[in-house]
Amino acid sequence: MNREVLARIAGIKKYFPDKNPLFIKTKKQVKAVDDVTFNIYRGETLGLVGESGCGKSTLGRQIVGLIPPTEGSIYYNGADISTLKKDRGLKEYRRKVQFIFQDPSASLNPRKTIRETLLTPFRIHNLYSKEEREKRIRHLADVVGLASYHLTRYPHELSGGQKQRVGVGRALALEPELIICDEPLSALDVSVQAQVINLLEDLQTEFRLTLLFISHDLSVVHHISDRVIVMYLGKIMEIAGNTDLYTKTLHPYSRALLSANPAIDLDPDRNRIILKGDLPSNTNPPQGCRFNTRCPEVFDKCKQTEPVLQEKRPSHWAACHLFDD
Repeated sequence: MNREVLARIAGIKKYFPDKNPLFIKTKKQVKAVDDVTFNIYRGETLGLVGESGCGKSTLGRQIVGLIPPTEGSIYYNGADISTLKKDRGLKEYRRKVQFIFQDPSASLNPRKTIRETLLTPFRIHNLYSKEEREKRIRHLADVVGLASYHLTRYPHELSGGQKQRVGVGRALALEPELIICDEPLSALDVSVQAQVINLLEDLQTEFRLTLLFISHDLSVVHHISDRVIVMYLGKIMEIAGNTDLYTKTLHPYSRALLSANPAIDLDPDRNRIILKGDLPSNTNPPQGCRFNTRCPEVFDKCKQTEPVLQEKRPSHWAACHLFDD
């Protein structure tokens, strides 16, 4: 099936300078994202999962343009966004690509009412008349399930779920094509999580959105995603369709993640896989496969040669020597 590529992430790297306990920069670098390549197809929900510190959020922030990549390119509708000028080109790009932050409390200005928060994108981009802005703000509030009286309130007067709905409304204000959701459920109660998930699914259908859904909750990703990317220590381990990843898992790390999630019961005979050892430092990652220090199926080649992300089955990619020809 031919699918339209909305965004292509090509060889993206993001290295941060390492700092010692005295906050003095050293020559070491934290390899948060290290040579990552994948496509985002128009209209899909692409899940991005992995342990804390694997580079998920850093990758999302690079795609939206909040932080520049160290190397590599991000293409959107065929155009390289790294060549866009900040004054106009990047500003127009950010109309099409929006971000929902992980912590709704930290992402909202405590000094602004909800009306002012939703009004800000229109002011920045100089869109619409005063009357039209007011009409659109009320429509946004209605779309995300907020009452009109919420618009006069400040963030501290709202619940966590209501604040996250404000974040969703702000992301929708400029009618984007792609929304990057950076663990939007992690700060919410389980009952509220279900409401936000249903809201995102309804909005995706109504506005024909493309979503990059970053999460560590595999059950949520299984529910909402069309495809899933598994990351480990800055690298992609596996990319597959939703069903294939959860029922025909290839990479040992993906299998370990799935076995650790009690909410998923697709295979009642699946044994719990206990990974031994600690997560390696991303300032000095292991030679060869990043996962070789904890992999239960490791062999000599894994410690010497870094595996390449390759298509092992139709539309199912893995970076693992177990499946080398």
